[in-house]
Amino acid sequence: MRLTILGGGGFRLPLVYGALLGDHAAGRVTDVVLHDLDAGRLTAIARVLADQAAGVPDAPRVTVTTDLDEALRGADFVFSAIRVGGLEGRAADERIALAEGVLGQETVGAGGIAYGLRTVPVAVDIARRVARLAPDAWVINFTNPAGLVTEAMARHLGDRVIGICDSPVGLGRRVARALGADPDSAWIDYVGLNHLGWLRGLRVEGRDELPRLLADTALLGSFEEGKLFGPDWLQSLGAIPNEYLHYYYFNREAVRAYQEAKQTRGAFLHEQQARFYAEMERPDAPALETWDRTRAEREATYMAHNREAAGAGERDASDLESGGYEQVALALMRAIAHNQRTTLILNVRNRTTLSVLDADAVVEVPCFVDANGAHPVSVSPLPAHATGLVLAVKAVEREVLAAADSGSRAAAVKAFALHPLVDSVTVARRLVDGYTGAHPALAYLT
Repeated sequence: MRLTILGGGGFRLPLVYGALLGDHAAGRVTDVVLHDLDAGRLTAIARVLADQAAGVPDAPRVTVTTDLDEALRGADFVFSAIRVGGLEGRAADERIALAEGVLGQETVGAGGIAYGLRTVPVAVDIARRVARLAPDAWVINFTNPAGLVTEAMARHLGDRVIGICDSPVGLGRRVARALGADPDSAWIDYVGLNHLGWLRGLRVEGRDELPRLLADTALLGSFEEGKLFGPDWLQSLGAIPNEYLHYYYFNREAVRAYQEAKQTRGAFLHEQQARFYAEMERPDAPALETWDRTRAEREATYMAHNREAAGAGERDASDLESGGYEQVALALMRAIAHNQRTTLILNVRNRTTLSVLDADAVVEVPCFVDANGAHPVSVSPLPAHATGLVLAVKAVEREVLAAADSGSRAAAVKAFALHPLVDSVTVARRLVDGYTGAHPALAYLT
């Protein structure tokens, strides 16, 4: 089975290959094709993968290419993890937004909109190429903003594109561990959009254990989201929000923390990865050791500004464990390729799952997965406060898609202005000016 990875020079790619190395089942991935526009990054990551594969006799064969069409031909699965504009673009997104006093995070608020406007045209081109060159392939999208990009690609690939994210998986595992339950045997009732969802129940042997957690303040404060949001707020919500909702519920504090920080997350990652790829240019650099050391630093500083604003302290060691999106991707491929039926939280077309949204809106919900793809599970309605946020953010995503389709600057301004974390037409216009001036990829907006 052949897996093509777009963004194959990306720093997190060895996590995916590591998961493949642990899969020895019949019909597993045997060939991995890495595609990237940067040949130097491809070479660096290929070296890391070679170190990972050392001593593994049935390791998947790895080839690299900068030719997109060549990478797609013959693919059974296409994993998309591209970053249009690179980390330099992410750092600019954050800087421009913070100068206007609004959030510049890469998937939330102004930064997410700017990133989406850059990424959607590229993702649509990829979807069209897949439809032409590998019509039987399944696309697994991890490119951010994951829900928005998946919806853009679904207009050309239908249900053959599925979005994945590790945030709901991590949340479900932390809640299960806090309750003393086995994360792999618990049913997680999670509903929303990508980076905008709520865990509303956790069933173990048919019993919902979440009320027990919500009733115990000490237990609530024992894991990442409890520290981030505070037990009192979680009890008020009656649910455990995705960590990215901290940007909504504590927006002013988050913006202030970012403004006061020595550097933004994007700037930190840009500098960190520049050092990694520069070090990897040395032929004698220990590839896997260098990558692993850099990854540990990256994971330990994840959402550091939010934890600082909340007084949440350092991340727990258990929260730094691997087993996130790469395991979701592997489980998804197994289920489709071998009809190994499973349940995963995925980004898929809504159909009739959330009645407040239309059938084509991409949502993030539990899905049954088999050889025919992912099938969203029926869920109960969201409470009014959550429904309002979901509708508002989905409306913004639709304006981003409209702007990308038409090149309309007015639609781009509307997308920014309608977002609850921007809420100003004047600021929206300045943001569009700032982003189009900083990013050549947005020159299409007129």
